[in-house]
Formats: sequence, C-alpha cells, structure tokens
Amino acid sequence: MFPKRSFGFCNRLVSTIHATLAVTLSSLTVEDWRCPVCPLASKSSPKQMQTLAVTLAYLIYDLICCLLEDKRVNLDNSIHHLVSIVGIGAGLFYEMCGSEMVASLWITEISSPFLHLRELLKELGYRDTDLNLIVDMLFAIIFTIARMICGPCLVYVTLSASNPLLIKAMALGLQLVSAFWFFKIARMVKYKMTKRTKSKAVASSL
Repeated sequence: MFPKRSFGFCNRLVSTIHATLAVTLSSLTVEDWRCPVCPLASKSSPKQMQTLAVTLAYLIYDLICCLLEDKRVNLDNSIHHLVSIVGIGAGLFYEMCGSEMVASLWITEISSPFLHLRELLKELGYRDTDLNLIVDMLFAIIFTIARMICGPCLVYVTLSASNPLLIKAMALGLQLVSAFWFFKIARMVKYKMTKRTKSKAVASSL
C-alpha cells in the first residue's frame, strides 16, 4: 500500500492496528469492570482465548519483522517478544488465567499506538516538532501509569492466585522488562526536555 515508505513505517502501521484491536478485544472480554481481572485463576472464556490467539499470531509476526528490519538481534525487544509468546502460549495451552492475561494484554498495549505514532511522525517529517514532543510525552505518561502502577498490581494478584508456575514466571518476567523500558523512557524524556530547553535558550539569545 505504501511502496515509498520504509519497511519499519509499514510494520508500525500494522502494529498500531493490532494494538487498537487488542485493547478493544480485551475490553470486550471483561465480565465486570468493578473487578476487571475477575475471576482469578479460572478457565478462559472463548472470547479471551480468541483475543490471546490474535495477539500470539501478531507477536510471532512482529518478532520476525523486527529481525528482518534490524538485521541484528535487539536483545530487550527480542526478550519481550519471547516472554510474551511463551506466556500467551502457556495460557492457551492450559486454557486458564484468561482474565489475568487479557488484563496484561490491555496494560501492555494501551500505550503502543503512541509508541508507534512517535516513530511514524518522524518519517513523515515531524521530527523535533511540538507535535512529536506531545506524542512522546503522552506515550511516556500512559506507559508509566499502565506498566509501573497497574502492572505491578496485576503481577501481585497473578502471583497470589493459584496459577501455573510458568504463568507466574512470565508475569514477573514481563514486569521486569517493563521496568527496564521505563528506565530507558525516563532517559528519553530527560533528553528531550533538556534539548528543548537548550533550543529555547539559543533562540532567545539570537
């Protein structure tokens, strides 16, 4: 559809569509919004299984695309994909923990459209613009709330419930990857704000 655009640009469009679809499907599987992760450690519903299967297929596709695009192994991204693939695969195999896993999917994908949008804007010529900075900040804020506030709460209830050991290990592993990315995002925000402050200082001195 976009022959003049890069491989990465086209792949991020697919990723944005998946993230939107994943959040929508995850929301539709919630039985009671007063307790989105209830019932805990229970048999997965058909809707939950379908939602997880769609994301599992996407993650396998995206892992292959990332390897083709980078032509080298991006360690943190590859670990994230592999942990997610094994975790979702285990959930589909056991046919349980659907509530927890769909909640995890919602938490991890809610910030993804902004992650991809910030890169799409760069290729469209909006690098270092106010629009790009707004998207960067929205991504950082949503990621922080979802993964560093809601995420640990979900990990706690997953570890506390009588879930299979592999599911618990994958939940903890995904949270550790999120914490690592949070550190990198915090550095990105600091760099962006410092760069913007210096640019304003230079402009005002002219």
